[in-house]
Amino acid sequence: MLKRPFIRPQCGRALRTGVALAALALGAAGQAGAQPAAQQTLQPVVNQAGARVLEYDWPAFKVGTGQYEEGPTGVTVFHFAEKSQVAVDVRGGGPGTVNAAYMELGYDLPELDTVVFAGGSWYGLEATTAVATALKDDGIRDGNAFSQEPNIAMSVGSIIFDFGARRLNEIYPDKRLAQAAFRAAQSGRFPLGAHGAGRFAQSGGFFGCNAHSGQGGAYRQFGAIKIAAFTVVNAYGVVTDRDGNVVACYPEEDSAGPLKTRDLMAKLMSKRSGEPAEAAKNTTISLLVTNQKMTPAELKRLAAQVHTSMARGLQPFATIFDGDVLYAVSTAEVEEPIYSPAELGTLASEVMWDAILSSVPEQPAHPQPADKQQLSQKALAALAGDYRFSPQAALAVRQDKGALFARASGERDVYAIKREAEVKLLPVAGRDFTVPGRYPLLLRFGDDGDLIVNPGHWQQKGKRE
Repeated sequence: MLKRPFIRPQCGRALRTGVALAALALGAAGQAGAQPAAQQTLQPVVNQAGARVLEYDWPAFKVGTGQYEEGPTGVTVFHFAEKSQVAVDVRGGGPGTVNAAYMELGYDLPELDTVVFAGGSWYGLEATTAVATALKDDGIRDGNAFSQEPNIAMSVGSIIFDFGARRLNEIYPDKRLAQAAFRAAQSGRFPLGAHGAGRFAQSGGFFGCNAHSGQGGAYRQFGAIKIAAFTVVNAYGVVTDRDGNVVACYPEEDSAGPLKTRDLMAKLMSKRSGEPAEAAKNTTISLLVTNQKMTPAELKRLAAQVHTSMARGLQPFATIFDGDVLYAVSTAEVEEPIYSPAELGTLASEVMWDAILSSVPEQPAHPQPADKQQLSQKALAALAGDYRFSPQAALAVRQDKGALFARASGERDVYAIKREAEVKLLPVAGRDFTVPGRYPLLLRFGDDGDLIVNPGHWQQKGKRE
């Protein structure tokens, strides 16, 4: 009997398993130390930015970002000063959107207020509707549907899948986080890399690269015409530059010189598994903004042209395991057309490629094991114990003959530490240990009973039970 392959879009998988995960969380509530921080106790962090920030001169819209560092996961909100025209282009096998069907109708009436991007798979769609209610609660839109120009808030948005093997909890961007990001929105600054909705994005799972990714943005002005492009790159494919180089990847083995996308493709053709990778749950969500006035049909074709062009910078693009969505917005500040729709689409496609390239943050390096153990057996024994990251993820650590060993003791693996068999933790320095493998893995034991996996921007924190 033939085994029929089964494929499920990433968002649906998250929604189905979410019910079971919630039940597990309730069951673990009575266990000391087993329950993670409750969703309602998380503190929003807004407009956090690193060293890389896109600065643009365009008061027609503002951007706010919000994050829950405990995830980490986040949300990005684009707020337009005036009602604007919007079109959408949807590709890939697993999109998650709000109000996409209405945008497809192509009404010649500017109605858009906000575009919202969020992590959290389908749970993150709450962020889009939360921003709409914030517009009403704050008195920006009053909900009057009977005036000459309806004053009802229109918020559209999409989500990425940032659960699964990349993090050890199911914290999601919720209403509080989305409204905090909306109210903190500012003009002229957009944080690049692992911020906002791109807080725990990844790219390159198709080739096993599993590189850290994030949100990117680019801005260009051509005379009176302004073009801004924003994207959250959580792609199954690899980010590729204009010379054909892979921008970020953890390869199977050390490569001399730049890693070329064509080489990964050639290797794929000679080595097929027939099964999707574990990281086959992806989405790239994008926004293109221009100030040239366009008809609904022209704006729709602009969205399609720019979205198609993104296959140059993300290879492969729009697979069955991606849920790619692009929104095209016209603020209509320049009423007379300066560029034809095809010319504008070509210029915008280049700006979007720049945005894709700017999404990639600096990648963590592999920890280097020390030559010998630096801690005494007594000190090592004090680190042994059971560490809980979430109701589903836990790690059992034991000491034996001057070494530490670890095994995933929950319902899921903890990165390279599996449930099937324990692995030896190699010392790095002090209380830092590593497990060598394709992807960097560092475990840091704290004085307070915490165990931090991959300390830094993408860290996961476990509590000793």
